Amino acid sequence: MISIDAAGPGDVPLILDLIRELAEYERLSHAVTATEEDLRQTLFGPQAYAHTLIARLGGQPAGFAVYFFNYSTFLGRPGLYLEDLYVRPAARRRGVGRRLLAQLAGIALERRCGRMEWAVLDWNERAIAFYVSLGASPNDEWTTYRLSSEALRRLAAAPDRDGRAGG
Repeated sequence: MISIDAAGPGDVPLILDLIRELAEYERLSHAVTATEEDLRQTLFGPQAYAHTLIARLGGQPAGFAVYFFNYSTFLGRPGLYLEDLYVRPAARRRGVGRRLLAQLAGIALERRCGRMEWAVLDWNERAIAFYVSLGASPNDEWTTYRLSSEALRRLAAAPDRDGRAGG
């Protein structure tokens, strides 16, 4: 039996374990710097930035989804952005991923979201085939850009055309 519940502060160690498992699967273990305290503050602190669902199969943790809301100016409505979806290998092909996505779709509709989006690594053919089977389509017209680390700091400190510091 699959159950899906909103995570709570007591789930922080499990969430971090699942993040690390996902990073290992995606060959990005080196990129994980999150700590339990980081997750406690950003997921369950006074200003929560994201939400987490935990999937259990037969009562055992089987996977998770981390999501947040963004906004579409063209639609004039919020959107749901799925940051991470991960199902443990032993629970794959048993409906866990589909149930997590169905729960997220329900949340998106409840919140009157105009869309639900996520990114997938281009080499993850199984995930791509799964998403397409659900009716999802790639958004090939857009390229995602990212500022992080030192580039983010440089831009924030860069003077604008008037010589003032950014911000």
